[in-house]
Amino acid sequence: MKRVFSLFLVLCLSLGAVAQEAPASVRPVCGPYLQNVTENSFTVIWTTNMDAVSWVEVAPDDGTDWYNCDRPKYYDLRGFGRRPITKVHHVTVDGLKPDTKYRYRIMMEGVVAQYNRVGITYSPAYGLSVSANPTWCRTLAKDYDKLHVATVNDMHESDSLFRKLMSDAKDQDYDFVVFNGDMTSTIDNEEDIPKNYMASAAELYGYCTPTMILRGNHEYRGNDALKWRDYQSNPGGMTYFTKKYGKFFFIFLDSGEDKTDDDIRNLGVMITDQYTDKEAEWLKEVLQSKEFKESEVRIVYSHMQPDPNSWFGNKVVAEKFVPLLNEAGIDLMLCAHIHQYRYYEAGKTNAKFPVVCNKNRELMISDITGDKISLTFYNPDHVLQRKLEFKTKQYR
Repeated sequence: MKRVFSLFLVLCLSLGAVAQEAPASVRPVCGPYLQNVTENSFTVIWTTNMDAVSWVEVAPDDGTDWYNCDRPKYYDLRGFGRRPITKVHHVTVDGLKPDTKYRYRIMMEGVVAQYNRVGITYSPAYGLSVSANPTWCRTLAKDYDKLHVATVNDMHESDSLFRKLMSDAKDQDYDFVVFNGDMTSTIDNEEDIPKNYMASAAELYGYCTPTMILRGNHEYRGNDALKWRDYQSNPGGMTYFTKKYGKFFFIFLDSGEDKTDDDIRNLGVMITDQYTDKEAEWLKEVLQSKEFKESEVRIVYSHMQPDPNSWFGNKVVAEKFVPLLNEAGIDLMLCAHIHQYRYYEAGKTNAKFPVVCNKNRELMISDITGDKISLTFYNPDHVLQRKLEFKTKQYR
């Protein structure tokens, strides 16, 4: 009996030592960064080093000290009435005023252990310091005279290149930033998503400037490819969506995989042909909407450019989406994918509007007014490479 008791004691002590090795406190790993900003709401996303429950506190930008009073709390509602215990946190703040700046603070409690319905053990709560890390968001205005937008694409996990291209993003005061696909080469591990670009984006500008994130063909690949969606909060909940900034209307397409679904390299798991069929039906509805028809400037983003004679993905864009867009009066399509700059004049492909592909090692800045769209392209050293200018409303 003494021997059995000794073994039991050793086992208990060992389990205690393992428990003590658990993270002592919760900390953010990636973020916060903004998604889906509207006239009266915004969504904050961040990740933590351990499972946690979370919330966001919000204050007006009125000069009062953060600790002047209790600040309203907003929770992660993806649990449908139960607070989700997760490492990837989404909190939507709503009921806000248009064109108004708000301060926000992410808060979290780490979950050390769960005991079915008996109880949960939490680590000490943690909140991002509002003095060392001032985070804020301005809700969308009802109208805009101009927009200043940055686009990068095809980083393929080169975080150092991304940081060079976006190093002055905070000073640029972009209205939003676009990731036009293939920010990764494959998503074999979920951790690759924050490690490769989202952590840098959050640090450089994402805590105050929203990012529109499109899926490229490479985001379809890898064991954890479906988890890519957990790091976005797009309008409508799909990988394709629209965004309206006053008179400016943007369509963000998912152009699918570049090869046919039954290609041997797609490993028998792709159904992109069916998915893009559904997307085309959605696009028809978008182009008939009052919001679209009343817009003055119409820009489409697609990772792959239209080309009916090229790879399958380019053919999909050309045959499923472009015929609809040709009848709708699009001003410009902005693409990526080929890792080089290319300009297709209207009619050069089957598109009746111009198409521009941004190089993978360049930053494309769009300055948009009601009358024109100006594109400027910069290399990683921020040296100007070229300029393009398009008049709006030419193709209606």
